[in-house]
Amino acid sequence: MTTTVFVHGNPMTAAVWEGLLVELGRDDVRLLSPPGFGAPLPGGFDVSPDGYRDWLVGELECLDGPVDLVGHDWGGAHVVRVAMDRPDLLRSWVSDAVGVFHPDYAWHELAVTWQTPGAGERQLAGLADRDAWAARLAGRGMPLAVAERVIDGYDPSMAHAILALYRAAAQPAMARAGRRLERAAARPGLAVLATGDPVVGTLAQRREAAARAGAQVAVLEGVGHWWPARYPVRTAQVLRRFWASLDTVTTTVGAPAVRSRSVRAVPGGSSTARWRSPVRSGRTPWPARVPGSTRTPVAP
Repeated sequence: MTTTVFVHGNPMTAAVWEGLLVELGRDDVRLLSPPGFGAPLPGGFDVSPDGYRDWLVGELECLDGPVDLVGHDWGGAHVVRVAMDRPDLLRSWVSDAVGVFHPDYAWHELAVTWQTPGAGERQLAGLADRDAWAARLAGRGMPLAVAERVIDGYDPSMAHAILALYRAAAQPAMARAGRRLERAAARPGLAVLATGDPVVGTLAQRREAAARAGAQVAVLEGVGHWWPARYPVRTAQVLRRFWASLDTVTTTVGAPAVRSRSVRAVPGGSSTARWRSPVRSGRTPWPARVPGSTRTPVAP
């Protein structure tokens, strides 16, 4: 049986998925919170795009069956990295962040602030006013009830993770990672294109990156960055339609995809933390690396 795995981004916890998961009404769902973002940040963890890719690979390797992997924001970027480097772990992938791998992608204003020593620390210090932060998230489209739960997950570990991740991802890091974007076409992909989202690339960049990744495109007209939380009904419809299109595809875990009706296919994975409504913390443990592990290394 296929397992559906959701990975959120920054500055978030798994609470962003709550409304969507209620709409989907499925019991085969796992929520993964990246270390530092609603989950503990272990000492020595590599807070970088490569480090989070490796973390997600390790989680997916723990699953017994094929995975439909869904990511939002930085979670979407981690999903694309896995699709590029370890497609054998997937049946399919969904991401709204494929545009950040376009060679001409430029980081948004707040990201540039976080990437700037001193300025980033000062900006995050201002988040101590949680009511103001919740109001800001709500003003940008996140439902207030979700925003209030998200800010409950903010702590010094998240602040550290935000700064370290964005500084490690300063260009040309993402453009360099995007050189392998065509590899993501090994599995069926869906690029969610929320036309009102200004932070994950221009519309043209996102379409071009999706084409390189061999992904279908789902356009959410007039929808902003927080599409999973603000429009759960529409999002559920998009996901169901995409997953239904995979039913004609035959796959064998660990083997190359078998194409059918020009739709690509997929294999196995590993994860933690089942969805139980309602989402409270979204916390999932980071798996310790086992000496002598037989996990397949990912490409650098």
